Amino acid sequence: MNTASFLAQTSFPLIWPLIAVVGALVRTRRSPSRQAALETWQRWWAVVALGCGSLWMTVAFLTVPDEMATVIGFARSPFQFEIAFANLALAVMAFRAASSSATVRERVTVGLGAGMFLWGALIGHVYQWFANGDHSPGNTGGVLVCDLLFPAVMIVLALRSQRLAGTEQRVPSGMVVAPHAAR
Repeated sequence: MNTASFLAQTSFPLIWPLIAVVGALVRTRRSPSRQAALETWQRWWAVVALGCGSLWMTVAFLTVPDEMATVIGFARSPFQFEIAFANLALAVMAFRAASSSATVRERVTVGLGAGMFLWGALIGHVYQWFANGDHSPGNTGGVLVCDLLFPAVMIVLALRSQRLAGTEQRVPSGMVVAPHAAR
């Protein structure tokens, strides 16, 4: 595999967080409050990064399992079918976390649930990399970044939202202000 092909394959997973960040930046340019902007960021991250990224993996593992095994550096296994449906579960949870009625607790739980799977996968990828020299594009690079960040960002955004909600309040005009300015 030539360098350009390797870089393209190893970097492809980064398309999901890139789209989420660009989408959130565009949508929050004129947000009425920090809380509204943070809500937008949470939704973009949940839908695009975790949701679409996981749905993409579901489709890939179900439709082209031989290619997925090759790009990861493993032999094909019936276990890939289970990985596909684990990713589908992550996508369903992510789409629920994007709902306007999702609570902080739900979003943190989705992040933790995703983390148990993705952080475990991250550890497995790093182990295969160092123990067995697996430098395949699907075992290194972008997948490591995504496995780390997808759940971590979900959790951080949800906790930040909870913290911010405690520091802002509404005044009769509906304008959001800091607590000391509302007196």
